[in-house]
Amino acid sequence: MSKDKFTTLKTTAVPLPNENIDTDQIIPARFLKATTREGFGDNLFRDWRYNLIPGPSPEEKGVETPNKDFVLNDAKFSGKILVAGKNFGCGSSREHAAWAIYDYGFRVVVSSFFADIFKNNALNNGLLPIVVSDQFLKQVLQAVEEKPSTEIVVDLENQILQVGAVKESFEINTYKKTCMINGYDDIDYLLSLNKEIREFDIAH
Repeated sequence: MSKDKFTTLKTTAVPLPNENIDTDQIIPARFLKATTREGFGDNLFRDWRYNLIPGPSPEEKGVETPNKDFVLNDAKFSGKILVAGKNFGCGSSREHAAWAIYDYGFRVVVSSFFADIFKNNALNNGLLPIVVSDQFLKQVLQAVEEKPSTEIVVDLENQILQVGAVKESFEINTYKKTCMINGYDDIDYLLSLNKEIREFDIAH
């Protein structure tokens, strides 16, 4: 599935410093029944975003109310970057976790470590996972928490993440970088090589 082109992003961020956030916390298993990618953002971090008031009996559903202490319900934080604690996306391999984060509106997740399967799922769905050092992650989280209006700049072409005067380079697979810059999925990428493939066939 092709996505929007990604070159440079300048936006505020949402801090979520929790470590070891697994895919079941990102999108609980009971919301995985849909067959399309749309709508998963409504249930992103569902069990953290809402408090459940139990019904009067086991047969009656309870009532959910927004958890005012959770960052996604805090109006002062917004933006297209989620800054998360170490070991983000661990647990089961569900691709729905990347779908939910993207559908909510995030385009980048910053952490000092990602589970490999989540990282690949993110890149395949137009979501950029940026791995930074533990020290730089701490600086970014502190900057955003102290001043929610802090803007973060992601320069994908040059592979640089910058917050104020502080910046750090990040790694990304060359193929995935090309796909994100051009808004390609795997099929789009192959189609973009159509001319080269034809020329190769003719030459051989």
